Amino acid sequence: MKLSRRSILAAGAATAGAATMSRAAPSQNAARLSLGYAPHEGSFKSRGNRLEQIAFAADQGFTAWEDNEAAGRTVAEQEAMARALRQRNMTMGVFVASMPKWAEFRPLLGGNDDAERLAFLADIRASIDVAKRLNAKWMTVVTGFLDRKLPVEIQTGRVIDTMRRAAEIVEPHGLVMVMEPLNTIVNHPGVFMQTIPQGFAVAKGVNSPAVKVLADLYHEQIQAGNLINTLGTCWDEIAYIQFGDNPGRKEPGSGEVNYRNVVRWLRAKQFAGVIGMEHGNSIDGRAGEERLIAAYRAIDAA
Repeated sequence: MKLSRRSILAAGAATAGAATMSRAAPSQNAARLSLGYAPHEGSFKSRGNRLEQIAFAADQGFTAWEDNEAAGRTVAEQEAMARALRQRNMTMGVFVASMPKWAEFRPLLGGNDDAERLAFLADIRASIDVAKRLNAKWMTVVTGFLDRKLPVEIQTGRVIDTMRRAAEIVEPHGLVMVMEPLNTIVNHPGVFMQTIPQGFAVAKGVNSPAVKVLADLYHEQIQAGNLINTLGTCWDEIAYIQFGDNPGRKEPGSGEVNYRNVVRWLRAKQFAGVIGMEHGNSIDGRAGEERLIAAYRAIDAA
């Protein structure tokens, strides 16, 4: 995941294969969806600016919103977004608290240089005020890259220690850092945390309510598959979920993942959290937005 990937997702939306479901968009003030699916800026690009997209999403029945780039926005922009969400009774999902320097393959939180860990902790401290302005509970962290010169076991121990130090910073504020495992096969070669079970192991080692796992099912499908069994096994350390079909990282129904069954499973677990719509649209423009809405209506009816 990159801070700029929203633009990457939007740029590729026109090239993905078409899904088979209806393109018809629900009417204004449609019935609220039963789970907390969270669009992001760009999901409904044709409907206007960020605040207008939030209003449109609410009218279509969406009850949450996600903004990876929120920490980089001005205070005024953050406050305006928070106000718009409150007015629509929508939940703020994740924003990114700490992100690697992708081109440099850093940080190495499990490496020998403690300066990398101190810089990560500085990011976490800076994110507290952002979370409060946004009325956000969850913040995404990516635990950096592997150091190919050190045993993985040593790096794991250091990452656990770093996340404990981070937990001491955010836990008094009632915030939750969700660590995101990323696939190494298609998108992010060399990252440290590559699967949900690996995140589970780190979260168990930290043993804090402030450190949990973000289960991005697009990444997990590529890296390991076996989604529902993995969710079940790791459930007590998962605090946030993201959807995205594969291949293509577009809306449910555009690829191979059976999101109807995933939704049935989440409903049986009485999941009341946020599900980030961490993907682009398989068709460009307003037709793609209508298909996006239809896709979530379809899986929500499962």
